Amino acid sequence: MTIKLGVPSKGRLMEKTFDWFNARDFGLRLTGRDREYAGVVEGVEDVELVLLSAGEIPREMAAGRIHLGVTGLDMVQEKLAAWDMQVEPLTEMGLGHADLVLAVPSAWVDVDTLEDLDAVAAQFRAKHGFRLRIATKYHRLVREFLRTNGVADYQLVDSQGATEGTVKNETAEAIADITSTGDTLRANHLKVLSDGLILKSQATLFRARNADWTDADRATLRGLMARLKLG
Repeated sequence: MTIKLGVPSKGRLMEKTFDWFNARDFGLRLTGRDREYAGVVEGVEDVELVLLSAGEIPREMAAGRIHLGVTGLDMVQEKLAAWDMQVEPLTEMGLGHADLVLAVPSAWVDVDTLEDLDAVAAQFRAKHGFRLRIATKYHRLVREFLRTNGVADYQLVDSQGATEGTVKNETAEAIADITSTGDTLRANHLKVLSDGLILKSQATLFRARNADWTDADRATLRGLMARLKLG
């Protein structure tokens, strides 16, 4: 049998993932041309490289179609209900760091906490007749975070583009999005609530619990773990 390892198919996360494995004598190499997403694992037997988008990897692991996957914790927790029953984190990789945060306009000088946001949301609905809009790609994580913290009068609006621009474009009043440095938020005149950190995320190597793990696959995994010095 062959273990299938899913890694991001493009961008800086792909490059850093390749570097991470290659620094541990675990050779990942692209073989496709142009937009053909193909690659190989060199120097290790019975491991197949599968190139996917970071958002596809959690779903493919949950379906059992790949055995291992590299993606952000934010993607796993957003895409998979009861995620820890479907995948197991093997190691954080120290790359792809990003915080999922809740941000409001900097001009809202009296809004600094979730409690403040809840009060403003109630006032907004009373004044405008509809709920305060929060633009995000992370509906599951944001909804659970706001429910846990008692924020009620809001609606989530889907954002698949530049989420930070939705407030300026008047399609939302606040946003929840990932940030590494905060520079883009500040450039769009947004500020993170003082208690608005939803999740700290980084690229992580996960094992799919639902994959078909034969005895040979488990032996391959043990060898892989030893080679990566993961215990």
